[in-house]
Amino acid sequence: MKSTSLALLISLCCVGPALAGGPITALVEDVTGTSAGVEFMDYLEAGKVIHLDPQDSIVVSYLYSCTRETIHGGSITVGRERSDVQLGTVERTSIPCDAGNMLLTTQLASQSAGSLIRGPGSERDRPPAPASPHFTLYGVSPMLDLKGGGGTLEITRLDKNGEHYALTIGSPHSLGTTLYDLAGTGTALSPGGIYRATLGAQSITFKIDPSAKPGKTPILGRLLRFDRAL
Repeated sequence: MKSTSLALLISLCCVGPALAGGPITALVEDVTGTSAGVEFMDYLEAGKVIHLDPQDSIVVSYLYSCTRETIHGGSITVGRERSDVQLGTVERTSIPCDAGNMLLTTQLASQSAGSLIRGPGSERDRPPAPASPHFTLYGVSPMLDLKGGGGTLEITRLDKNGEHYALTIGSPHSLGTTLYDLAGTGTALSPGGIYRATLGAQSITFKIDPSAKPGKTPILGRLLRFDRAL
C-alpha cells in the first residue's frame, strides 16, 4: 500500500465507534483456551499485550504485512507488522491479502453512506458496467464481518451477467457484530470476477484474485467488512 494510503488509513482507524480505541493492526483468526482475553475475529491494536498460558494458543494475522502468526504460550505484544513474543513459540507465514485497502474502503464507505443515491431497478437487472475494484480477495468464499448489525447483503458480479446473491444476515437493528462465512455454506464466487457488495446504503467493489482458493483459507485474505456508522 502506498504511504499516502497508509496515512489515511491510520487516520480513519482512529475515529468512529468501531475503532474508538485506536488504530488496529491485526486480526484474531483462532484462539484456544481462555487466558488470552480475546476472541475469534477480534481486531487488535498496536501495543496491546496478551498473556497466554502454556497450553493455550492464538493465530494472529497482520493487516499491513500479511503475516500470519501461530503463537503458543508466553507474553505477546501486538506490533504494527508482527508480534513481539516472550517465553512462547511463534510460527510465521506470509499469506496473500489486501486487508489494508479493504479496511480503508470500509471506513470510507461508512463515512459516505448517507450520500449514496440509488437509481431505479435492482442490481441484477443492470447490465455489466466498467468497475474499478477497491481491493482484492484471495479466497473465493468471503468471510463477512458486519459491524453494527446485519440485514440483506447483495453481491452482484459486474464484469459478467447472471451471478447474483442475496443473503439475509442477522438483524439490521443489532448494534453488535454479525459474522457470516460463505465457505461454511459452500458459496463460492468466480476467480477473476469483479463484484459489488451492498448492505443498506453502503456499497463496496472488490475483485476475486484469479488464483483464489476455495474453502476456509486464511480469513485475512478473504475478509469483507462493513462498518456501519452509528
